[in-house]
Amino acid sequence: MLQSGHDIFTVSQLNQRAKQLLEITFTSVKVEGEISNLSRPSSGHWYFTLKDKSAQVRCAMFRSRTSQVKFLPKEGDQIIVRGKVSLYENRGDYQLIVDAMKPAGEGALQQAFIQLKQKLGAEGLFATEYKQALPSNIQRIAVITSPTGAAIHDILTVLKRRFPAIEVDIYPVQVQGTEAAQQIIWAIHQANADARAEVIIAGRGGGSIEDLWCFNDENLARTIFHSRLPIVSAVGHEVDFTIADFVADARAATPSAAAEMLSPDQQQYQIKLNQVELRFKKAIQQLLQNKHWQLSSVQKGLQHPGDKLRQYAQTLDMLELRMQQSQKNYCNQLQKRLTSSQQKLQHYSPSNTLQKYETQLNYLQQRLVNGIKQSLTSQKDRLQHSALLLNAVSPLQTLGRGYAILQTESDTVIRDSHDIKKGDTVFARIGRGQLELTVDKVKHERKNRQ
Repeated sequence: MLQSGHDIFTVSQLNQRAKQLLEITFTSVKVEGEISNLSRPSSGHWYFTLKDKSAQVRCAMFRSRTSQVKFLPKEGDQIIVRGKVSLYENRGDYQLIVDAMKPAGEGALQQAFIQLKQKLGAEGLFATEYKQALPSNIQRIAVITSPTGAAIHDILTVLKRRFPAIEVDIYPVQVQGTEAAQQIIWAIHQANADARAEVIIAGRGGGSIEDLWCFNDENLARTIFHSRLPIVSAVGHEVDFTIADFVADARAATPSAAAEMLSPDQQQYQIKLNQVELRFKKAIQQLLQNKHWQLSSVQKGLQHPGDKLRQYAQTLDMLELRMQQSQKNYCNQLQKRLTSSQQKLQHYSPSNTLQKYETQLNYLQQRLVNGIKQSLTSQKDRLQHSALLLNAVSPLQTLGRGYAILQTESDTVIRDSHDIKKGDTVFARIGRGQLELTVDKVKHERKNRQ
C-alpha cells in the first residue's frame, strides 16, 4: 500500500533529482564508442548515439563546443568524448553532454607521428641543405590532389586571379584512405617522368589526424625527398602539420597559400609593364628627335644632283686615262719579260743539253765495257789459281796415290780402331771406286803412357 506524504515525487521532481545526482556524481567523464544516429540540425548542435557492442548512450554537443572540433564526425567513426552525465528531463532520457571530441586512435597516431618524425629527422630528410630552391618565372605547375576537393578549386582560383598564364597539370589521387599514399607516390614519379612542370604542389584541405594520415607515410616522405622536381606541401589548415610538410622543399599553410607562393601578382607585372612602356615611348620619341636633327643636318649638306653628276663624270674620265696608261705600262713590262725569257730559253735549249749528255753517255759506256772485260779476266785468273790449290789438297789426289778412306755403314769416317769390332762391315773408298769389307780381326795400338 502506498503511503501519503512528502516522500511522493512528481515525475518532474524525480527527473530533476536524478539529473542532479548524475551531474554531481559524473561531473567529467571520458567515453569511447562508435557514432550512430548522427544529427546536425541548422541550430549548429549535434545529437548522436555513442555505442559499443553491448550498450549505447545518447549524446548532445552544443554549438559553442562543436565549433572547436577539428574534424567533421560521421556515422561509424570511433571517437573519444569528454563531458558530464545528465538527464533530459522532458523525456527522462539519460544522456551525455559532450564538451570535447577527438578520434579514438588519435593518441596512437600522434605517437607514431612523433616516432617517424624523429627517425626521418635523424636521417637528415628535413635538413635545409637538401631542400631545393623554388624556381622563378614558373610556366607550369603539377598539382597532386583530389580532383573533386576544395583544394584544387582554391589553387585554380588563386592562379586565375594572380597569374592566369601559368598552366596546370592535375594528377588526380585519393587524399584520404589506405590507398592514398601509394597514389600520391605514383603521381610524384609520373610528374617527374613527364618533365613538363617546373614544380609540384601536393596537398588537400584540413581534417582530422586520420584524414591527413596518408601524408605521414614514410615511403611518401622518401619519395618527396628524392623528387627531382621541387615540391611544395600544402596539407590542411595553418595549424595542421604532417611529415610531408617537414620533408618538402617548401610548406604552405593552405593550398591557396601554395598557389600564391608560386605565382606572381599580375597587377605588379602590369605596373612594371606600364613603366617599361612609358620608358619605351620616351626612348622612341628621343630617338625620333635625334634622327630628325641628323636629317636636317644632312639636308643642309646635300648638293644638286647635276653638280654631283658632273663631279662623277670628271672623276670617271680621270680614272679612264689612268687605266689606259696603266695597261700600256703593263704591256711593255710583259714584252720585256717575254724577250728575256726567250733569250734564256735559247741558252738552255734541250738540244744542246741532249748532245752534251749523249757524249758523256758514250764515254761512260766504253769505260763500263772495258771495266767488265778487265774484271772478268782478273776473276778468271783467280779462279784457275784457286782450282790448282784446291786440287793439290783434295782428298781425291791422296786416294789416287794408293790411300783409302774407311767409313761405317752410316758414312762416319773411321779414325780409331776402337770404333769397330770383329764382324763389322766397313766401306773403303779408294782412288777409283769403293770396296765393301768385313772385319775379321782388330788390332789396337797401345797408347803411350805419359
